[in-house]
Amino acid sequence: MNKKYTLFSLFSGAGGLDLGFKLSNMFDVVFANDISGPATETHSMNFHIKHVKDHPSIADLPVVFQGDVAELKVDAFEKLEPDVIAGGPPCQDFSMVRGPGTERAGTKVSRGRLYSHFVRALIHLQPRVFVFENVPGLVNANEGVAYQQILEDFSKLSIRWDEIRQLVGNSSQVKPKAYEIVYNDLTDAKKLGVPQARRRLIIVGLRKDISASIWWKIDGLKRRVADIMKGKGKLTSKYPLTTMEIFEGRPLPELGNKYAELMKEYRGVAEEVGTQKAMQWKKDVWEKLTFDAVQDYVAINKIEVLDKDETGRAFAEHSELLKELGYYGTKVFDVACSNGSNETRRESEGVLERMKRIPPDENHEFVRNTTWEVEGKGMSLIYRRIHPLKPAYTVVAYGGGGTWGYHYERQRATLNNRERARLQTFPDWFTFSGNRSQVRAQIGEAVPPLMAKTVARCISEILEDTN
Repeated sequence: MNKKYTLFSLFSGAGGLDLGFKLSNMFDVVFANDISGPATETHSMNFHIKHVKDHPSIADLPVVFQGDVAELKVDAFEKLEPDVIAGGPPCQDFSMVRGPGTERAGTKVSRGRLYSHFVRALIHLQPRVFVFENVPGLVNANEGVAYQQILEDFSKLSIRWDEIRQLVGNSSQVKPKAYEIVYNDLTDAKKLGVPQARRRLIIVGLRKDISASIWWKIDGLKRRVADIMKGKGKLTSKYPLTTMEIFEGRPLPELGNKYAELMKEYRGVAEEVGTQKAMQWKKDVWEKLTFDAVQDYVAINKIEVLDKDETGRAFAEHSELLKELGYYGTKVFDVACSNGSNETRRESEGVLERMKRIPPDENHEFVRNTTWEVEGKGMSLIYRRIHPLKPAYTVVAYGGGGTWGYHYERQRATLNNRERARLQTFPDWFTFSGNRSQVRAQIGEAVPPLMAKTVARCISEILEDTN
């Protein structure tokens, strides 16, 4: 393929989804949009495209537009004919309205304004393919009614446009072509090599006039896309990449001494905390450790090893992933960052003392009813340490004390933003604009670029099949 496909991005944030497409070397980002100034500045800086606050014209492309999506004059780009529109509109503003009478009588879904602007872009630009990503909770929100509404909107655009137009206030009378849903499932990032337990809803649609022209290929194409999105054929889907490998820049078999050293720092912590929960952890976890990195990794991740060579092949895949990400041979601590995002935050003595009593994979509950207890904390991620031999738990964008994510080393507490960026698979050269909290938000809200790169591979296969 000589000519690259074009990507029109909405709700782009710092560009995690866009970056995956760019790194695939098969797509050019021609337009991006977000309402956040720091996020669009980050996008502009890393994608080397203009950053504008005034509405751009087609002659200005490529460009990133900082502004409310409602102000976006999508019809100004109708001659662009992008290959792909991608984005993840916040869908919290979907609601379910019940009419009078019995409890479920008159139930209908009120579409979210932001989501409706994503549909508006599909209406006007009619890309060959779209990618819609969102949180897993959308599937069951409003008892699943909103989710079904979304799927039907995509597959019945010409019918639904009159309803959606009333919400977004667009006067266009265009009757658009609808979309065939090619992929529609929750996708687990760790099965795709991301060192993080993070699931996203991914919906991929192919314009129906195109799908009709290759009708005999569609079922096979859907199966192929599903296999790619589930990591089929890769041992990484069974043997996940770990936080320790990501931070140290080496596959696990080369980190045996480091692993044993850091875990032995937690010797005696159960007795020091002294609670029933701590003593149960000692019995169930501590006493079962071999301090051999590979043996403990297999046990902790509950991996059933099929043959003696499988584990070696899996860690060879880990090495290739680290090279692909640009982390191989470089510890995260050694990455130079001009904006201070790789500096370890100075913690209060109280937080440091608490974290010294919380071992990897445990949280604030480990010190409940002790001197180090945190009152009124119910969420599982509060003061939760990542584990060196597992993918991290989900990197979040917002939250107060105890939600920043915590390092596996006993003398460390809060993760810094460069460490969070690696857990999200941003390259070390990717720099962020804004203050510490703004950068944290950009990282936490992003689709992991490595995950997005897999999505891009699927989309390129669809586009190649329909050429």
